[in-house]
Amino acid sequence: MNFFNELNFSQLRNLTIGTVEYVSPKEIKILLDMNAPKNTALNTGAPTLFPKINGFVLIPNEAGALVGLISWIGIEYSAYPKGQERKDFDLIDLPFSLRKMSVSPLGILKQNQDSYEIERGVYSYPSVGDLVILPSQEQLRAIIENKDANAKIKIGHSPLAANAPVYVNPDRLFGRHIAVLGNTGSGKSCSVAGLIRWSIEEAKQLKTDSMNNPNARFIILDPNGEYTKAFDDVATKVKKFKVFPEQESDFEQLRVPAWMWNSYEWSSITQASGRTQRPILRRALRELRNGSTDGVDDETLKIRRYYSSCLVELKNDLAKGASAFKGKPGKNEFGKKLQTIANDIRYDEAQTTENLQSSLRQLATDIEAIVALRYSSFVNQQGETIEYYNDFEKSDVETAIVKIEDFLSSIGGMPDIEGPNEDSPVQFNGEDLPHHIERLSQEQNIQQFLDFLVMRVRTMLADTRMNSVISTENDIDLVSWLEQYIGSNEASDGEITVIDLSIVPADILHTVVAVISRIIFEALQRYRRKTNTMLPTVLVMEEAHNFISRYYDNDDISPARLCTESFEKIAKEGRKFGLGLMLSSQRPSELSSTVLSQCNTFLLHRIVNDKDQELVKKFVPDSLGNLLNELPILPTRKAILLGWAAPIPTLVEMNDLKKEHRPQSNDPDFWDVWTGKEKREINWSEIVDEWQS
Repeated sequence: MNFFNELNFSQLRNLTIGTVEYVSPKEIKILLDMNAPKNTALNTGAPTLFPKINGFVLIPNEAGALVGLISWIGIEYSAYPKGQERKDFDLIDLPFSLRKMSVSPLGILKQNQDSYEIERGVYSYPSVGDLVILPSQEQLRAIIENKDANAKIKIGHSPLAANAPVYVNPDRLFGRHIAVLGNTGSGKSCSVAGLIRWSIEEAKQLKTDSMNNPNARFIILDPNGEYTKAFDDVATKVKKFKVFPEQESDFEQLRVPAWMWNSYEWSSITQASGRTQRPILRRALRELRNGSTDGVDDETLKIRRYYSSCLVELKNDLAKGASAFKGKPGKNEFGKKLQTIANDIRYDEAQTTENLQSSLRQLATDIEAIVALRYSSFVNQQGETIEYYNDFEKSDVETAIVKIEDFLSSIGGMPDIEGPNEDSPVQFNGEDLPHHIERLSQEQNIQQFLDFLVMRVRTMLADTRMNSVISTENDIDLVSWLEQYIGSNEASDGEITVIDLSIVPADILHTVVAVISRIIFEALQRYRRKTNTMLPTVLVMEEAHNFISRYYDNDDISPARLCTESFEKIAKEGRKFGLGLMLSSQRPSELSSTVLSQCNTFLLHRIVNDKDQELVKKFVPDSLGNLLNELPILPTRKAILLGWAAPIPTLVEMNDLKKEHRPQSNDPDFWDVWTGKEKREINWSEIVDEWQS
């Protein structure tokens, strides 16, 4: 059923405003009639401004009506008026103005019984001379209206489509990631807060069981502390975390303990070199995590794990060949390694329980006997005793391996190889890490290459600014951390988590954000694998350009790059596990192209910078690029919604937020303070006391 069948000739004549003059896949040019409205159309059911940039027109065809978005309006001069009503060409030869406009094809508007519905894409183009008509109020609303059954969240209205309300589907909005982009002061932060607030409000109204909270999860990473009071009245509870929370506040101490970090994050923040320091660091982390257990026979398992590691290393030496245990006198390091293992056995013998002491004592005696076979010494001219080891034989290495295997068999064998590795979030005491790195460096006689690494680890763990966040003392376990930051069953402890990053030390800021995002992602991965269902969660990143910035392949493994890579993984794979991203940024050109390419919905506020404008224009098809030409002049609260969550690119006037519901990102009141209208009392002593303590 097409528009010609539904409209009688009288209606068609009243709504016609011109004819098609030029057609291409990207652009359709229209010649307006002499009697077409010049500022206001009164024949569409209600007064409508026409013509106007980004307004809509219809071109009826056999499929329905092609919807065109007005992108250009202009005047062309002709020797005589080209109007069908004017046939008298015996006029004075003076130029007559002809109004023309250019439209971009959007889709096809079809009539379905008593309603209209828009279908994206154009497969039937008009021909030159086809009529162009104005849409009625009902048709305008149908163009903007989202027919998706789950489009429940009202985010604003469209001033260019008879103020039709704009609804979005949260599955499309959050499930495939959304980027909210715009300059400072354009309303970007209010839009982020509004999308969260309106989603929770609507979920509360539609929830069948009114006794329970909406099972929603929003985790906001807030670099400037803007969102701490924005949701107090809408969420059942807002969980808030920050560094050094004030007494009697509703904040809790932000905790991202060092044992949660994987080996890549440790290597990044300690600037560990790739050839020597990273392998030792990874081994130290693996052995510390393997020494941590909740089992009954804790001491035995620690010893089994440690000497299993020693056994694996000796087997690796044997596989390398003679170069691993032969060498010039004084240069043979294998003897020092065996002696170090023997010293560790004697140490454990003195520390452990009686039931292990005899086995350890025998193992130490056996290893020391092997070492003694190749031990030599002499006194030099200065009277110093020089100790060294001659070449070991293959049989010596095999004997040491057999002795350790026999010992392990006597106490339960090698532990399961599927136990914690260096990247598993298994608890250990952070203070043990530098000590263990030192012991490993002494074992391999490479202390000179690891001194700076040990110093960096100790300095970081001793820094009181960082210690409050990363300390492993009086620690929470992983279960408690996930319940606090992601939420407990049915979101009974609140739907929103706000993590205030404003005074997290810059040295660890990127690492902290990387760890939080990675742990959340991996937790939801395992939830999906365990339950075969997804736990819908939205991770909100404010000032995203500071944490998800572009990098180059030759960049070292810096904390900033690691943070970006964590979000890139979420952007590419998060949808499969129920983790959606909402990014907010004022510099989209500085964002990772990988993350931006995975965002399927964009809410674009005012953008002035040329590079940023060029980037966002790539988000829309070439035929709709003109729609974004008004980005530099968009007023506050106005935004262009485009992508997966919007049937067509739409100019939206966002819902208004009350002042108390807005993020605390207002412009400073210079004039009111200067003129005394606003008072500002100063007590630097209180600030300095808190700062220095």
